[in-house]
Amino acid sequence: MADDLFLGYDRDALDREYDNRTKVVDSPMWLTRFAEESNAARAEIPCRLDLPYGGHPGERLDVFPAERATPAPIHVFIHGGYWHRLDKKDFSYVARALVPAGVATVVINYALMPTVTMAELVRQCRASIAWVHAHAASFGGDPGRITISGHSAGGHLVAMLLATDWPAFAGLPPDVVKAGVAISGLYDLEPIRLCYLNDVLALTPDDARVHSPTLLTPKHASPLLLPLGALEGPEYHRQSEEMAAAWRRHGGRADIMDLAGHDHFSIVWELGLRDSVLARAVRALV
Repeated sequence: MADDLFLGYDRDALDREYDNRTKVVDSPMWLTRFAEESNAARAEIPCRLDLPYGGHPGERLDVFPAERATPAPIHVFIHGGYWHRLDKKDFSYVARALVPAGVATVVINYALMPTVTMAELVRQCRASIAWVHAHAASFGGDPGRITISGHSAGGHLVAMLLATDWPAFAGLPPDVVKAGVAISGLYDLEPIRLCYLNDVLALTPDDARVHSPTLLTPKHASPLLLPLGALEGPEYHRQSEEMAAAWRRHGGRADIMDLAGHDHFSIVWELGLRDSVLARAVRALV
């Protein structure tokens, strides 16, 4: 009988549960669409590309200024890819649902693992928010109205940013991030450490503990929206449910949004569709 590695999963079952590219048979189509439509979005929407927010080559971001009188609310998007794949340039399309609604949109990069540790990757994402706050006026944004979203590993990073002690990190207001949207995210890293992904990520037990948002106590519990596709596997649903419960224990507002008919890839496409349920929910938080 196979060994019970994690919550009744053996290694093979746990690998299958977190292997989204195999589970979603049309994932190559979605990844191609993300890249092609992002290229088109950068041609359509005025933008400032590859602005450095730190010294590492991975510390770059793209800004799409708002189509409105300034100062405009700012929304920052963090891409996924299990912390070791993809790029901000694959997700420029999210600006399509935000910029015309008067929201300045920032899409960030970070250095991919294993070229950096998880701790450094998280630090870079925090530094991107500090840069956005400090430079908001340069692109017509309001530093007092920053919200964030992210998909998959980006959802994990959203939760890590919401749990950040911002005064200690960069002398910023504790509520510098007003709200977060974590789409199909990962908040308990122990199963990640135990599955095939750790062949690349090389997380230690301590890494998994320190960087699991379900185990952290936020200094300021900003509202958290947790959308995920109804077609996601049981582990993704467990992850979101436990994240919501953890946030509520600390006095925060956390709402799960279960989107019928959507899988791990189709759900994030909705963020770029101006009239989608997900895009409307994000703009409501903004």
